[in-house]
Amino acid sequence: MKIALDAMGGDYAPVNPVEGAVAAVREFPDLELILVGQEERIREELEKHGTNEERIRVHHAAEVVEMGDNAVQAVRRKKDSSINRAVDLVKSGDAEAVVTAGHTGALVTAATLKLRRLPGIGRAGIATVMPTETNLFLLIDAGANIDASPDHLVGYAIMGSIYSRLVINRDVAEPRVGLMSIGSEAGKGNEFTRSVYQHLSGARINFVGNIEGHALFNDPVEVVVCDGFVGNVVLKTAESLATAIFLWLKNELSKNPMRYAGAMLAKDAFKAIRKKTNTEEYGGMPLLGVNGICIKAHGNSSPKAIKNALRVAREAVEQKINDRIIKEISQYDEQKQLQPETTAPAH
Repeated sequence: MKIALDAMGGDYAPVNPVEGAVAAVREFPDLELILVGQEERIREELEKHGTNEERIRVHHAAEVVEMGDNAVQAVRRKKDSSINRAVDLVKSGDAEAVVTAGHTGALVTAATLKLRRLPGIGRAGIATVMPTETNLFLLIDAGANIDASPDHLVGYAIMGSIYSRLVINRDVAEPRVGLMSIGSEAGKGNEFTRSVYQHLSGARINFVGNIEGHALFNDPVEVVVCDGFVGNVVLKTAESLATAIFLWLKNELSKNPMRYAGAMLAKDAFKAIRKKTNTEEYGGMPLLGVNGICIKAHGNSSPKAIKNALRVAREAVEQKINDRIIKEISQYDEQKQLQPETTAPAH
């Protein structure tokens, strides 16, 4: 299995991407990696790890998309950038997936323009894994598109359900899908969410209704659907809050010897929670809906996070995620053509 890794993407490139790549090929014997980027710098990093691994090769790309670049302009003007060339490898069939910790907008733009969307998919969506005390849930869209239609969110729900049951929650045959809204009742929300509710109710998914913000972690479902604007706000708020709480705890527990002693006794519990909320454990975020497997890792990804992003890409390829999406979207479209139009629920 061949995966293209954007070795110049992320805050610590090419150091962390290369180290993560070396770890991945050592853990997964069936994995072949194409490290895309500035060849000299990549080979310098490979030499540090003393590897002459035949399952790693370098594909030179002279340019780098910087985090401050405009996504569309960067993809069009920096044609020899590492993210462009990595996506090109998927388009040509030389790689089965692409992984990057680089510019999110550039990945979405390059994948959409070069790979195109899957049949029946109106918009691609980024899905991110979020932990709760009892399970993991998928939030989609987490920022690929800030404007979406009700049909787009139905696509997100179907794609999220497939990805959840095949990659994230394999023990859940029918993942529960909730629509992000301001109330649990069907008539709550704005005109857009009420329309989405109607559309989701007619889809062949395990739709359980609206889910409010306070229920995300207290009464979780497996898939949470929203537009990219709401999803990105939820994601970044949750990540910053988790970081803040650990900092607050650290400061409070170190204020006197008694608290510090108690913290030492509870050290294993703190470690367990830290592991559960550590994004590097879950790999990257899939961009679902494009004609190729695309995984977006965090910009500050550690080597371990890169390795796990490559693992996630490998699992998505193994499970033939896109074939399943095409099949189930086609079934939904056929079903929708047979259904009479109804009005949205009153509020």
